[in-house]
Amino acid sequence: MVADTQRHGGAPGPERAGAEEAEDRKPQSDEARSAFTPPLGLPLPPPPEDEHPTSEFALPLGLAPEPPPEPEGSAFAPPGGRQPQAPDANGRGGPSAFPAFTPPHGIPAVRLSKDQPWQDRMRTMLRMPVGDRPLPERAERHEDESGPAVPRVLDISLRIGELLLAGGEGAEDVEAAMFGVAHAYGLDRCEPTVTFTLLSVTYQPSLVDDPVTASRTVRRRGTDYTRLSAVYRLVDDITSDDVEITLEEAYRRLADIRRNRHPYPGWALTLAGGLLSGSASILVGGGWLVFLAAAAGAMLGDRLAWLASGRGLPEFYQFVAAAMPPAAMGVTLVLVHADVKPSAVITGGLFALIPGRALVAGVQDGLTGYYITASARLLEVVYLIVGIVTGVLLVLVVGVELGAELSPDESLGSAYRPVTQIVAAMLLALAFCIMLQQERSTVLAATLNGGIAWVVYGAMHDVGNISPVATTAVAAGLVGLLGQLLSRYRYASALPYVTAAIGPLLPGSATYFGLLGIAQGDLNAGLGSLTKAVALALAIAIGVNLGGELARLFLKRPTVEAETGERRAAKRTRGF
Repeated sequence: MVADTQRHGGAPGPERAGAEEAEDRKPQSDEARSAFTPPLGLPLPPPPEDEHPTSEFALPLGLAPEPPPEPEGSAFAPPGGRQPQAPDANGRGGPSAFPAFTPPHGIPAVRLSKDQPWQDRMRTMLRMPVGDRPLPERAERHEDESGPAVPRVLDISLRIGELLLAGGEGAEDVEAAMFGVAHAYGLDRCEPTVTFTLLSVTYQPSLVDDPVTASRTVRRRGTDYTRLSAVYRLVDDITSDDVEITLEEAYRRLADIRRNRHPYPGWALTLAGGLLSGSASILVGGGWLVFLAAAAGAMLGDRLAWLASGRGLPEFYQFVAAAMPPAAMGVTLVLVHADVKPSAVITGGLFALIPGRALVAGVQDGLTGYYITASARLLEVVYLIVGIVTGVLLVLVVGVELGAELSPDESLGSAYRPVTQIVAAMLLALAFCIMLQQERSTVLAATLNGGIAWVVYGAMHDVGNISPVATTAVAAGLVGLLGQLLSRYRYASALPYVTAAIGPLLPGSATYFGLLGIAQGDLNAGLGSLTKAVALALAIAIGVNLGGELARLFLKRPTVEAETGERRAAKRTRGF
């Protein structure tokens, strides 16, 4: 009895004590209190597997577990420094290390020379795949320093791109400017995209982080090359290592550029339009009376276009209104039997309306691989030319019904006056500079460039009897070459030196005689002249682009191209 008491009521054995301690530490499960509890004196069974759950996807024994995942960051965090840190135990760099991958051929060292314009440096980087773009050498930041917030950098790059695209700049140069601004503020894995009305830029911090995309729509376009030059200077300062431009200062300068007034008032633009049309009429064989008539018709058309613009009419109807007064002036001179050439009057009025700037930009975008933007620009050119055709045809049809005798044979009677025509070509380029709102420092160079273009054209066509299409292409190529050289010397855009200089080469007479043939019912002659006008326009655009490419081909290239092999073309694929 005593022994039985000691066994049941005395000090418990070690197995019983262990069970009580386990019971104090953790409540027993239902299975532990079931009828299958082992009798006293037997060891407790091992705990059920439910208390130590495993997965059927667990690693087999003998394999090392995967390293813990990287801490998830935010894509809106400011970019850190660009100097690599020492790798950790898992072989990964710190938060400001280089990208988490290396291209198969390695990352080339890049030293973007300071004597290269930002267009060439950024175009070189932009034409490389994202994975092959080298990281630039920058000064090391302290640990407590960080760059501006990512959304603000993307916003300033979009605003700068908007001003460039609205000013008529090519899509590739707009992308280069956007990439250069983002690159200067620390966003290396950045991809800008430019279409005719939409700008977007995407930044992805690394391969595992979510990308950030921002976009902006271009709704209004204007011609102000002074503003365009100011934006180029801003981008040059931002991308330069010698000038430190904070994001706040960049926003302030951009706001000043938007608020700047045009350098020439409205009445000066009207007078410039008259000077342009009068000079163009002299180029095609007119005299002083023709000069005055063409100038008066162009100025009246300009005022009508301003009136239509103030009423909110689309640009198509503005061109219709602007094309009617010069044609009406020529028809009136025929009806009053004035001893002048009405074709010269009407042709001079067309010179001020032909959208040569948009045509050159559209062809340039197509040649550099931006087919969507090129298609939109060329479609815009087609609509504007249809507006000109509509306005001139309405007047010509009325003139033919009234008995005005307009003959295409007048084109054969143009006098050969080299000195007078060279002066007229330079005056035409000067008037174009004023209408494009160029800086006064670029007017002289653009005027001389236009005179050189006409000298080349006259020497090859009038003296050498070479085809006008080939002659126009050569003269336009020289204009593009000199324009690119001047722009790189001034670290500015090439448009102010090129757009006005191609004015004397525009196909005004071919366009007029094509419209006259259609108005008189001679479709074969009319369509033949219009086809010639289209060929001349394409020759101008291709020549300007080819001249610019030749200038970039023979100029000193950035170091990155020399280290990574041959110069990369603008086209992304070879097409086969």
